[in-house]
Amino acid sequence: MCRQTKEISMRCSRRAVLAAIIVFGLSANTFAQSGPLPSWNDSPVKTSIIDFVHRTTTQGSLDFVVPEQRIAVFDNDGTLWTEQPYYFQLAFAFDQIKTMAPKHPEWKNKQPFKGLIEDDLKSALATGQRELEQVLAVTHAGMTTDEFARSVITWTQTAKHPRFQRPYTALVYQPMLELLSYLRANGFKTFVVSGGGVEFMRPWMEKAYSIPPEQIVGSSGVVKFEVGKEGRPQLIKTAKIEFIDDGSGKPVGINRFIGRKPIFAFGNSDGDLQMLQWTMAGEGPHFAGLVHHTDAEREYAYDRQSRIGKLDKALDEAASKNWAVIDMKKDWTTIFPQTR
Repeated sequence: MCRQTKEISMRCSRRAVLAAIIVFGLSANTFAQSGPLPSWNDSPVKTSIIDFVHRTTTQGSLDFVVPEQRIAVFDNDGTLWTEQPYYFQLAFAFDQIKTMAPKHPEWKNKQPFKGLIEDDLKSALATGQRELEQVLAVTHAGMTTDEFARSVITWTQTAKHPRFQRPYTALVYQPMLELLSYLRANGFKTFVVSGGGVEFMRPWMEKAYSIPPEQIVGSSGVVKFEVGKEGRPQLIKTAKIEFIDDGSGKPVGINRFIGRKPIFAFGNSDGDLQMLQWTMAGEGPHFAGLVHHTDAEREYAYDRQSRIGKLDKALDEAASKNWAVIDMKKDWTTIFPQTR
């Protein structure tokens, strides 16, 4: 207890003020960290997302949407994780060529295999699209779906990005993980709708994004059923393409595999434009957003001229129709999770 002397009273007052400042500071910091989207700077984009979620989930709101219709779709490459210097599924295929090379001595003198084996990526990529399709064919076909899934999991556990020297699955965007969680906490069902191979994505996405395999829509090859030598039924991946989930294929894929029109959609490139257009053409409230890569220091900066993740027509349409556009450099306090 403070004695009523002037000196001790002043000392006690200072302690009281200091304690109040500390308590208030901790409380404010705790509130900031526990609020929605903590890795997002306060910006019109963040405000528009929170406002949309509030309006569509508040009983009595004119924009209230029943839970079963709260469908949110997200592109993957460049929207939920990094896509440079080339799509990560290509990185997987390139690494698989090295793994498979001892059983294929003929590859030593044949491009693009020769370049991939010798780490001469420039020569391999210069061979053209048809040759790269051969790489995808030999690394994605002629095996069971279970064997392919195991190879994908092994790769995600061992391979590292050439620039960041982190596992590829550690290069998911922390702000987007928060957005996925925020939407689910408010009754939204989240889906990935990507041009990537569906069987490449399914083995690791549930752990990375908390999105189960049945909520992942992607490109697919023909799979055939057969009974193996030991009498065990199995599914075999073939090199024949069944469905391309990119561009205009995205709304088609959503209709085919989800069966409900989204009210919330996020992408990052012209390949997502039709998905965003279709979402915004729905009745009732809807939201479209783009991730604009503007941070060369923490990630990458690219848009209209990029060969990977080109953002040109979609950027213009976003401006003309007032869609949300994330400026990665300005809007996100961090890019990747601290530990993965």
